[in-house]
Amino acid sequence: MAANLNNLAVLYRDTGRYAEAEPLYVRALQIREKALGKEHPDVATSLNNLAGLYRDTGRYAEAEPLYVRALQIYEKALGKEHPDVATSLNNLAGLYRDTGRYAEAEPLYVRALQIYEKALGKEHPYVATSLNNLALLHSATGRYAEAEPLYVRALQIREKALGKEHSAGGDQPGQPGRALPGHRPLRRGRATLCARPPDPGEGPGQGASGCGSNLNNLAVLYRDTGRYAEAEPLYVRALQIREKALARSIRMWQSA
Repeated sequence: MAANLNNLAVLYRDTGRYAEAEPLYVRALQIREKALGKEHPDVATSLNNLAGLYRDTGRYAEAEPLYVRALQIYEKALGKEHPDVATSLNNLAGLYRDTGRYAEAEPLYVRALQIYEKALGKEHPYVATSLNNLALLHSATGRYAEAEPLYVRALQIREKALGKEHSAGGDQPGQPGRALPGHRPLRRGRATLCARPPDPGEGPGQGASGCGSNLNNLAVLYRDTGRYAEAEPLYVRALQIREKALARSIRMWQSA
């Protein structure tokens, strides 16, 4: 029952129907706490999901204690080196970055990256996600020299693992005017933020950033540092990837 509620809530959240998603997430959390106990990993999953909705809607003060509690549950139940712990670290760091708490975000991003590398290998797409997030933090604080190699490595991992034409934009078209799941505008849309790998329990594909997003982020860095000749071909290639992905999505929709 809780899983069904959670899945429906995920759909509502992904389509911007936040008011409908929230009571489902809350009910799923209550069911899991009663059935499994308050320290079960599935309870942490519900906490993470509800916190993500609050973060999406700017309710940061409500999201933070849920993220913190989810992290504590995962660490206790699964151990401090589990990938779900890295996901919780990544989510909490994203909230800190959203609210300008960069000094608090950075060690969480670094720890999440280290866990993913150790648990999943240095070429896993989640490693690319963590690299991208840390690079965006560095860019936001003007540390461009530290951000660039992280962007480059994230792009290389994505291209190797998913192919050079992969784009999150082709996986799950979003609502007009709303960022795709797992992506947030940084500095009023100047860069694409891969906010997180999948929240535990949401399933593969949630929050994964494609090569087009990684290209765009690296291009933004080059533009911000006056390297316009290097930025242009990356913007062009990112646009081409997005256009191809959109065309594929339209064809799939028309044939459905």
